[in-house]
Amino acid sequence: MSIHQFPADVSRETIERFDLYEALVSKWNPVINLVAKSTVSDFKHRHLQDSIQVYQNDVSWTRWVDMGSGGGLPGIVVGIIAAQNKPDAEIHLIESDQRKCAFLLTCVRELGLNIKVHSQRILEIPSLAADIVSARALASLDMLLEFGCHHGNKTATFLFPKGANWKSEVAEAQKTWTFEYEALKSVTDPDATILKIAGAQRV
Repeated sequence: MSIHQFPADVSRETIERFDLYEALVSKWNPVINLVAKSTVSDFKHRHLQDSIQVYQNDVSWTRWVDMGSGGGLPGIVVGIIAAQNKPDAEIHLIESDQRKCAFLLTCVRELGLNIKVHSQRILEIPSLAADIVSARALASLDMLLEFGCHHGNKTATFLFPKGANWKSEVAEAQKTWTFEYEALKSVTDPDATILKIAGAQRV
């Protein structure tokens, strides 16, 4: 399996975990719709590689929070990479849907990952004071910044994959927020980007 932008040499165990994760998604998807049915056959490119690129090897972190984790994208993927590169790191997944939480807990158990799953709404959980906060296909940037500021520490980095309309989302968010951002070009979609954000504050 060819994986772009992987932060380290890919071990056999890591590849096996990715393959098992894909199998779990395929097994559960007809029941709880983790990803669009039309994308299951292209899971490695549409979802796996798309989530792998969210992992930022140049950011120093010990605690990562993934919000609205759903089918584990990118949270479970981050956990798989961290199992190889940062085994002592804390990873927290937040998902309010009970069925999706059951899936996430199954992944954590069967893949042997150091991940805590929170079955609550994002703002109902006391701040997890994370170094990195991520979310994929969850909400508008304005709302993501609110969520991120709740769960990030004072120097947190936010990583939010966004589609073709990311520039308009940034412009809209800048009406009520100040923040520094870098638009990292997606390797899976020429129109998409990963917004790498720091220093977010309400205006």
